[in-house]
Amino acid sequence: MLAAAVLLSLAALARPAGAATFVLPADGGNMVGEIRAITLANPRNTLLDVARRYDLGYNEITAANPRVSVWVPHAGTRIVVPTEFILPPKPWVGIIVDVPQRRLYYFPTPRPGKPPRVITFPVGIARSGWPTPLGRTRIIAKYKNPSWIVPRDIQREHRREGDARFPAYFPPGPDNPMGMLAMQTGFSEIFIHGTNRPWGVGMQVSHGCLHLYPEDAAYLFRRLPIGTPVRIINQPVLVGSRNGHLYVSSAPPVADYPSRENARTQAVLALSRFRKAHPGLVPDPAPWHRLLAAVNAHRIVPVPIGPHAADIERQLAGLMPSAYTDEPYGADANSAAVPETH
Repeated sequence: MLAAAVLLSLAALARPAGAATFVLPADGGNMVGEIRAITLANPRNTLLDVARRYDLGYNEITAANPRVSVWVPHAGTRIVVPTEFILPPKPWVGIIVDVPQRRLYYFPTPRPGKPPRVITFPVGIARSGWPTPLGRTRIIAKYKNPSWIVPRDIQREHRREGDARFPAYFPPGPDNPMGMLAMQTGFSEIFIHGTNRPWGVGMQVSHGCLHLYPEDAAYLFRRLPIGTPVRIINQPVLVGSRNGHLYVSSAPPVADYPSRENARTQAVLALSRFRKAHPGLVPDPAPWHRLLAAVNAHRIVPVPIGPHAADIERQLAGLMPSAYTDEPYGADANSAAVPETH
């Protein structure tokens, strides 16, 4: 969200929740995490409750479960939890945001004697017509409890859409669209921040900024030094390797970033770049047909594409589910505040 913000430092927030943290592969691979399956025990949970619990966005949980109702999945429903990720292209330094994948990766400086790690979060991205700038910048400031003076172009947009009562000013607090924690980038009026509408994470909801779940904003805010490099990329197709096997993840392209190449050509180029960067990992002939089939299906879940790759649907069906017994977040969690019990 574009933010002509008056930013006020007030009291500290509640203790942040955990985050999806992984040790970086030491074998030359570029994949972390694992796909799992659950069955719902509590019928009051929605698919979005599950997504938030596992640090996934709306786009990821719905793409992995296209036949499951978002709002009424019912007790006993089997749900695929797509917590396996192909990392963005190197260098793995600071923050990398892949806009079409709708995911942020933070590569903190390794501590002495500790292996390098990556921490990853889903993000809400910009609405059509308000693209986030691509390229390199840095975190230049951090603010607790920002207030927000709404830019006039955003006020006009709300009036055009029939929302004449949209405020011109939001004071600090849980109803502020800027969230309760904001990290300012060097791009003009572009922040990485929490949101008062956490169920929009993974959707196109902002005016250029990147929205985090409130608990993720709290986790990142405490650990992110000012000066951290930020790289924002448009990489809908990612090629990965794990234990010698090839995978591809494909997200729908973002219309605000037009490309001369269609999705199929982008996929071929992505595999060609991967082959050049990782000699010997891509077989000859390359698995072009499997690659293009996965890209055409826009499978965000990493799909195996090697010569001996198993069918992804069969693999997902073979996952042994565990019972998901957590309580739903509830209506009170639809704010910028960090949920007390999560």
